[in-house]
This record gives sequence, C-alpha cells and structure tokens, in this order.
Amino acid sequence: MVSEGAVPTVPEQPASGMENQKMLQDPRPDAPPDYNSHFAPGPPGPAGHPGGLPMRYYSPQQPSASPLYQLTGGSQRIQYQPGKYPVSNQAAPIWMPEPTPMTNCPPGLEYLTELDNIHVLQHFEPLELMTGFETNNKYDVKNNLDQMVYIVNEDTDDFTRNAYRTLRPFVLRVTECMGREIMTMQRPFRCSCCCFCCPSARQEMEVQCPPGITIGYVAEHWNLFRAVYSIENEKKENVLGVYGPCSTYGCGWDSVFEIKSPDGVSNIGDITRKWNGLLSAMADADHFDIHFPLDLDVKMKAMIFGACFLIDFMYFERASQRNRRR
Repeated sequence: MVSEGAVPTVPEQPASGMENQKMLQDPRPDAPPDYNSHFAPGPPGPAGHPGGLPMRYYSPQQPSASPLYQLTGGSQRIQYQPGKYPVSNQAAPIWMPEPTPMTNCPPGLEYLTELDNIHVLQHFEPLELMTGFETNNKYDVKNNLDQMVYIVNEDTDDFTRNAYRTLRPFVLRVTECMGREIMTMQRPFRCSCCCFCCPSARQEMEVQCPPGITIGYVAEHWNLFRAVYSIENEKKENVLGVYGPCSTYGCGWDSVFEIKSPDGVSNIGDITRKWNGLLSAMADADHFDIHFPLDLDVKMKAMIFGACFLIDFMYFERASQRNRRR
C-alpha cells in the first residue's frame, strides 16, 4: 500500500546497469581525436580552381595575426614562429608582416616586391670552429628594420659536407614565417681538377620557386682576373651579370660583387660581403648586403638572392678552412 500524498520513486537499478547506461550516453572514443594540420587552405582561387591557392604556400592567417604570447608580469608581447623557437625568457625575432598574395608572382616572393635591400646573416657555429667538423650552413635573412624575412637551411649529409668541403653539392631550403618552403637552391657537383676554362669545371646553381619549378640559374664564367657569373632565366638566357673584385680574400675591407646588365654597362645593384673582424677572419659567420632596384622583376631579385649563396660557398667558406689548417 502506498500512502496518500507520497511521491512515487523510481526503483533502484543495479550498479552495473547504471554504468552501462552512462557508457551508452557518453560515446567518446578511447583514442585521442585527430589533430588538425597547421596547413590551411588558401583564399579562393580563380575560376577553374575551386580549391584556392596551394595549401603549402598560403594561409588565411597573417603573421601579424599569429599568436602573441604575453610575458609574465608585464605588458610587453613577443611574436615568434610556432615550433621554431623554444619558450624562454629571450625575446624571439620579429617577422616581417606577410604581404598580400599577388598574381604573376611565385608564392613566397611577395616579400621581395616591397624590398630593395636585404641582409643575409650566417649563423656562427662554435663547434665547427673548434673541431673543424663541417656542419650545415644556416642563414637569417632580414630587412632594414631588422625583421626576419626568410630562414635558409642547408640540407647536405655529413659525409658529403666533410669530404668535398666547399666543392660539395648542396640543397638550400628557404622558408618563410610559417615554416613553409618557398624556394629551393640546388648546386650539382662539379670537379675542379680539370682546366678552369673547361665548361664541366664551372660551378652552377639552379633556383626553384616554388620548389620543383625552375625560375633560373646562376652560372660561373671563366675569367683570369676576377669572379664572373651570369644570372639566367629558366631558358638559360643571360639576363644579368655578376662581376666580383680582383681579390675576394681581402682582410679588413668589404668585397663587392656588382650586378650589371648583360653588356656589363648599366649598374643594377650589388652583393657586398661585409667585413666583420675576427668573425670574418676565423669563422664561417658571413654577413652579406644585397641591393637591387625596388621595381626589378621579382624573379630576378630571387636570382640575385640565390647568387649570394653560391658566392659564399665558393670564396668565403675557404677562409675558415685555411685558418684551421694553419
């Protein structure tokens, strides 16, 4: 008998039954959810390309919109590339704001359209100086405001680097603020044992932007008195010439490589290897300044930028090796 006014209650269920009911209501999987890739599809592309621009080159996030991390106990904020710099008390480098994507411009070269001067700074490697073991070269590329534009990393195995030294074939990978590779530079092996005037002994480097698509070549030309190169387009047609000083091993002064028109008359710009005192004399820590006209074709700007690295490997990597042998 149930007394009048009593509230009916639900009969108690066994503990095992309650657990089974909770499991049915909570269908979460045992495995962790899949994490989304940091690559994001780009803005809508032109007609016939519903997928937009390639995912590996563009992201809807601008560098200025990337996460800003608050320093403890203050209002100062720092910005850095995710995954590239550890969280520490040191302020990370500031990146140049990403320009708007442009038509008829290889992805990633939009930065160069806004610049007429860039600085290429090679990382100093103390282990290489002390032991003589050749390591992969690393470079920071900055603008006049000391903002990072690119990072350049050499991708060569240990045996090749230390067996062939400055003659080694190499691959240089250029990445931008989001860590995406926007340019690749490849130098094949060329033997220097034969006559210097032989074409097979002349050094050459291919520049690809984006990786896999050749935009030009930097080719050495034999000259008895000075370093001479030609900057060629993808069809290997001469577009610009590079003329170095009579002596590239100057101690105490800068080495200037002039960029001129194919006829060698008009001066277009220059690649200057700055003298940095003991770092220039004893270690691989070169500093290059590159000047070109602001309105120069962006592909030719990229080719002048690439010529800087072939010059570095051919002439300024040797200084540290001679000092180590001494």
